[in-house]
Amino acid sequence: MNGGLPEGALRAIGRTEGDAVTLGLLVRDQDTRRFVLLRALLDAVAQAPDAVCPPELRHRAAADWALLEAADRADRAAARSVLLYPLVGPWAQRCLHGLTGAAPGPELLADLAHFGAIAVAAAIRAGLAFSTRLTVGGTVLTLPTVGALDVRPGEVRVSVRKGEVTVRQSGAEEVVVLFGAGTARSLDPRWRATRSLAPLLPGAAPVLMDDLDPYRTAADSPEPHGLSAAVRVGAPEGASWVESWADVAAGLRAGGDQRLTEAAVLLRCLVPLAPPPGSGPAGAGAAHCSGTRREAFGAVLSSRPGTVALFASTLVHELQHTKIAALGAMTPLHHEGPDARYFAPWRPDPRPFDGLLQGAVSHAALADFWQRCALGAERAEQRDQAWSEHARRREQVGAVLPVLAGSGALTPEGRVIVNELITLYHRLAESRAPTGHQARARAYVRTARVIWQQRNDSNRR
Repeated sequence: MNGGLPEGALRAIGRTEGDAVTLGLLVRDQDTRRFVLLRALLDAVAQAPDAVCPPELRHRAAADWALLEAADRADRAAARSVLLYPLVGPWAQRCLHGLTGAAPGPELLADLAHFGAIAVAAAIRAGLAFSTRLTVGGTVLTLPTVGALDVRPGEVRVSVRKGEVTVRQSGAEEVVVLFGAGTARSLDPRWRATRSLAPLLPGAAPVLMDDLDPYRTAADSPEPHGLSAAVRVGAPEGASWVESWADVAAGLRAGGDQRLTEAAVLLRCLVPLAPPPGSGPAGAGAAHCSGTRREAFGAVLSSRPGTVALFASTLVHELQHTKIAALGAMTPLHHEGPDARYFAPWRPDPRPFDGLLQGAVSHAALADFWQRCALGAERAEQRDQAWSEHARRREQVGAVLPVLAGSGALTPEGRVIVNELITLYHRLAESRAPTGHQARARAYVRTARVIWQQRNDSNRR
């Protein structure tokens, strides 16, 4: 065993692979960490001074937890699909920071009030009959994984009986939502259900496309490093997402069965982002952005890719970050500090060692994915694009392998990952891209290095 993982599992992750059993180990560890985080949050609520967490909020949190426990007894899998939902992680981290930080911000009370919405969502999914009150600080009541309702700030009463959810607020007409088969439907225009995308494999869970949750990005604002803002998706754009998604399983399988497996096991929700600048009308051009968040295990944030192949490659790329981050939480892979000083040909800014390692794994996975696509492509233009992508990604990985391999800060587990990465890099040379693509890839990386050196201090590597 290495850091809780069998040797074979660790080696598979280093090769950017991993079967359902291996990936399941990462999932279970992350799920356990979520429960520990929630327990720490409850303890912090109980121990916080009244000036930080007023007694009424403390009593309210206890009532919300009681509702969660009742939901867990009624249908454990349904209740935990909410508690373990990726976007509950950022909420819990934010609350814990607010309760334990030196200067809690004014948003803490609203964050703590969201606990009630989480409990209600879990109880709805578990099929409980109940009635409770929620406090809403803004103009939207969001029930994670279920949907969102336009309301006025203040108290809202939610009652549920036999799959019928009734929401009442003084001075407004009640809203009735019917919940069944995992979907919440209402004729009231104030209600918006969380969309579900079809499972990638038979027996797998649907993937939620969440454009409603208030914690889907940091403070619901644009993320750093070129990510555009999270957006609400209207009906026409939503139909385009669903249409693109319908062929993603086939697109993943074209890059190897393991790509479909890792997406089916790891991906729990997709957060749509606005098209980045340069993407053309309705995001139809080549520009694209995507990312993950460590505290939101199982979520991928992405603008809508222009083709099925690009959609599949986005998932391949981002889920490697998910895997390596989860592995790093189980066992340290290196002892390097957070200083950003390394050249990575996929970024214009200096990278910390951890970012360099994660990026190398992600780009090696892309090189493997695109090579398999090229070898299996039936049309010349598809084959040409795939070889171009493969050559560039492999050349990028080759540019950083000497730094990774020569590092004295790798742990034994980290050394296994890097050694397997080197093995994959050499295996990819067994089916080389056409000479022209290789030459252009080398020129691309050389140019990226020159530009990087011009932008950054000479003492950075």
